[in-house]
Amino acid sequence: MQPVALLLLCPLAAALSGRFWHVTDLHWDPDYEAAAGAGQVCPSAGSRAVPAAGPWGSYLCDAPWRLLASAVRAMRNRLQRPDFILWTGDDTPHVPNEKLGEEKVLHIIENLTSLIKETFPDTKVYAAMGNHDFHPKNQFPGKEHRIYNRTAELWHPWLNDASIPLFRAGAFYSEKLPSPRTRGRMVVLNTNLYYDKNNETAGEGDPGGQFQWLEETLTNASRADEMVYIVGHVPPGFFEKKRGMPWFRSGFNERYLKIVQKHHRVIAAQFFGHHHTDSFRMFYSDTGSPINVMFLAPGVTPWKTTLPGVNNGANNPGIRVIDYDPDTLQVLDIVTYYLNLTRANMMASTWEEEFPTWEEEYRLTEAFQVPDGSVRSMQTVLERISKDPRYLQQYYEFNSVRYDLTPCEEACHIDHVCAIREVDFTKYNECVKTSSSASAIISVRLLFFCLLLGLLSPQQAL
Repeated sequence: MQPVALLLLCPLAAALSGRFWHVTDLHWDPDYEAAAGAGQVCPSAGSRAVPAAGPWGSYLCDAPWRLLASAVRAMRNRLQRPDFILWTGDDTPHVPNEKLGEEKVLHIIENLTSLIKETFPDTKVYAAMGNHDFHPKNQFPGKEHRIYNRTAELWHPWLNDASIPLFRAGAFYSEKLPSPRTRGRMVVLNTNLYYDKNNETAGEGDPGGQFQWLEETLTNASRADEMVYIVGHVPPGFFEKKRGMPWFRSGFNERYLKIVQKHHRVIAAQFFGHHHTDSFRMFYSDTGSPINVMFLAPGVTPWKTTLPGVNNGANNPGIRVIDYDPDTLQVLDIVTYYLNLTRANMMASTWEEEFPTWEEEYRLTEAFQVPDGSVRSMQTVLERISKDPRYLQQYYEFNSVRYDLTPCEEACHIDHVCAIREVDFTKYNECVKTSSSASAIISVRLLFFCLLLGLLSPQQAL
């Protein structure tokens, strides 16, 4: 084919790609009040004083309604007609159970559902429940429940008839993607069933039969020549901002990994939330070949975590668009947009701006110099983060959506690289141990070299 013909085909290729939104961890705090005293701005701050709250939010609080409305408005302005939207849960504020209750939890889910429906009335939404979308929080049962039933009613316009009984029974479901030009399927999981803080499912082998259902769904998708996106809230593996902090119970983590290894050829990508941070996870075969990738999207809430041992755990609000190939579901690119919360609050007080500007933070392919978001490309991204301090620092700043701009030094490097590389519990621990030992050896050698240099320098001066 002639070069001119290839150039003419480029716009056609761009037009044939699809685009969708991924939004997660909205965490609405209905009682946020910027004008209140420092100790009364928001219940989600707990006992922390909030000295610099603004109309668009505070890093110590969950999201005020104005922030959520501006996020959804920015989504519409940036991409009004996406192929679909992924909404991966956590809608309620970080407050004690006593301050919520079933009705309040459902009221919050209903309000956020209405916000998305009204902004995108003709768009299919694949919604997953987060660990905070229940009362008491985290305690999701593997059987029918009032909250599942009521949420299924709220999401009825987005669910097909076959999905509703499944959702009522365990809050998971699977549907074909809406576009007639794709052979894709969406699998929406309730991974809150595997959360190590969920006492309801602690002694169960397969809560709600979800693992067996997932295996059957992936097997059937393979037979039908479909590709699959897996979507959920709580991811397997470890939190990159706190060493040794997993989310799943060990047995559940192991089983999830085995399912991905067995069915990886049919899984195009995985999309999760929960961390509020921007990261990804690699999955490998038993021989160490990269076989799958999970993308972790940043949260809309800027809330600074109270998890002990996490340093500077807030973020700027983030939303993202995924470009994909409708035929294969391969991720072609990811564009993350964000709100600089500090600047937005300053501008609001100066110019009384109606809505703040959500800026493009970065484009995956440009920032990390890869051709797409495939497994091979994301392995390249991991290698660059692991070996090149410039890429590591860039990734680290994206991780908090440009909130934490401090240098990512040795311990930080180990925590992030090991969390990305090793979802398996044993291998993660080995990665941390080996990397820490290697770091210690380098430090000792460097110290020895400096001492040797110190001993030699006086003789050289004579």
